[in-house]
Amino acid sequence: MAKILTITLNPAIDLTVGIDELMVGAVNRQQSVITHAAGKGLNVAQVLKDLGHEVVVSGFLGDENRQIFESHFAREGFDNQFVYVSGETRQNLKIAEASGRMTDINGKGFWVDDNAKTQLRAQLSAVLQSDAETGGNEVDVVIIAGSLPQGYKTKELTALIEWLKSQGKKVAVDTSGQALSAAIAASPWLIKPNTDELTETFHRPAATFREQQKLFASINQNIEHVVISMGEQGVNWLNTQQPLYAKAPHVTVKSTVGAGDSLLAGMVHGLLSDDSAEQILTQATAIASHAVTQVGFSISDFSSITDLQQQVTVHPLG
Repeated sequence: MAKILTITLNPAIDLTVGIDELMVGAVNRQQSVITHAAGKGLNVAQVLKDLGHEVVVSGFLGDENRQIFESHFAREGFDNQFVYVSGETRQNLKIAEASGRMTDINGKGFWVDDNAKTQLRAQLSAVLQSDAETGGNEVDVVIIAGSLPQGYKTKELTALIEWLKSQGKKVAVDTSGQALSAAIAASPWLIKPNTDELTETFHRPAATFREQQKLFASINQNIEHVVISMGEQGVNWLNTQQPLYAKAPHVTVKSTVGAGDSLLAGMVHGLLSDDSAEQILTQATAIASHAVTQVGFSISDFSSITDLQQQVTVHPLG
């Protein structure tokens, strides 16, 4: 399997509360509660580890509540290359209703200063240099996922992607808003927006393949893989060979947390294999569908992924 570096610039501690139905302005009784180290890059790392890959995790973490993350890294066997900054890593509250509806209340997070940014570049450089010097497994793909912390400019995200590319690395990005626009400007190897994020970022409709095709034609960036998640409507994969559409299987939704991260992990996993394009998209869609059937998104039973793959249909676009 491959060695993959995930970068989470603005991680979080997710508190997921399960209830029957959210009653705004009233007392609600929780049915379950789960607290875990999170952030999109760490979510992707979890799924990639479950798929058998060696994972290095990096980014920024608050020094004052680092223990939950370090325990998570030790338990999962992640190579911890995070830079610690003063303050606490933010906390996100996620309210998961029995219907599958999810309400998020996200924290702002810590402030990242220039010293921390310099430390991160040095840390990443050391990881990549260590690969070359020791003769060990080299990082095959770098994944940058999630929002930007306070103090981290969008132009710095563009510069980070361009620097990683100059190191000969394939870079996959999953972010939104101005950060998505900044990432696209650097022409990464892969991006994974959803339709709402595209519309929010570019103020243009992006619900259909034609609209998505026109949007990216107007951007005119050399991105090899554009994976667009469309929720229950499935996934469009715009690529340099044959654009494909995957229809997702019908499942009972318990939580949508980690679904997009699971799709990204599944796509990177497939692209690093010798599978056909249809097989790659089928498996990635099944992995994402599996994520929404549970609170949490880890893969402990691969038979369920196999079953879901039989329910995914893929056909060419165009």
